[in-house]
Amino acid sequence: MEICEHTVIAGEAGMRIDKLLAGLDGEYSRSQIQDWITEGRVSVNGKVVKANYRVQEGDRIEWTVPEPEILDVRPEPMDLDIYYEDRDVIVVNKPRGMVVHPSPGHLNGTLVNGLLAHCRDLSGINGVLRPGIVHRIDKDTSGLLMAAKNDFSHEHLARQLENKTVLRKYKAIVHGVIPHDYGTIDAPIGRDPKDRQSMAVVDSGKPAVTHFRVIERFDKYTLVECELETGRTHQIRVHMKYIGHPVAGDPKYGPKRTLPIDGQALHAGVLGFAHPRTGEFLTFEAPPPEDFERLLNGLRAGVY
Repeated sequence: MEICEHTVIAGEAGMRIDKLLAGLDGEYSRSQIQDWITEGRVSVNGKVVKANYRVQEGDRIEWTVPEPEILDVRPEPMDLDIYYEDRDVIVVNKPRGMVVHPSPGHLNGTLVNGLLAHCRDLSGINGVLRPGIVHRIDKDTSGLLMAAKNDFSHEHLARQLENKTVLRKYKAIVHGVIPHDYGTIDAPIGRDPKDRQSMAVVDSGKPAVTHFRVIERFDKYTLVECELETGRTHQIRVHMKYIGHPVAGDPKYGPKRTLPIDGQALHAGVLGFAHPRTGEFLTFEAPPPEDFERLLNGLRAGVY
């Protein structure tokens, strides 16, 4: 059982406590938090409260996270788009709309379910729900992702991510015409104090750096390539919004009037890393999916 604490800051004052706690790390749903409150697991300044309690600046919240249930993550045969595989590593081109790993209440249809059916020998470092997963890409982002097939490889790949030596390039269609050809966005990312289920550029956030270059300009949009130096949650989506050019189709960070695509027009097209056993630097490239290319053709033709 884990005991957690949080002191309410000014930007959080007035929020319902169940909404606040659900957004602190995004790992637990609001309904789960409400169950904990009903069970008396949540207190404010030493007193048990109800789910509709509105927090005040300086409130000290304490809550206990119950031991997780033993979840049975089942292998599911899938037609995975595998770009590379050996005894240590597997590289997969994930389609838009697929969740990377299971979570409570969402145990099926994820990439992990498919990987377990395909190879069954994934690293166990990240536990039963995230076997083999070294890094993630968002559900509605397509593209390349590497997974570790043993703990030895997992540790090596994770160290490369930490040391910023993994090559990760994305293509994105963004709103507006970016006037300059190259740019670097160096702005810390953390939880949005106004919406704890979203990320934002905040002074208290973790360092985040995104490099971008313009590939093609259209009347109202720009095709860019973004290279990650760090790997924060929603980093490209948050950074592009921050400079006034949100990713097209992004339901969380972009405008409602956008291009006709189901999810953000963001594709992890290039992935490179040193093989954990041989040291050879491997680079893979996957073209954007058909709907992404269809949007580009429409932009070039002046349809959008």
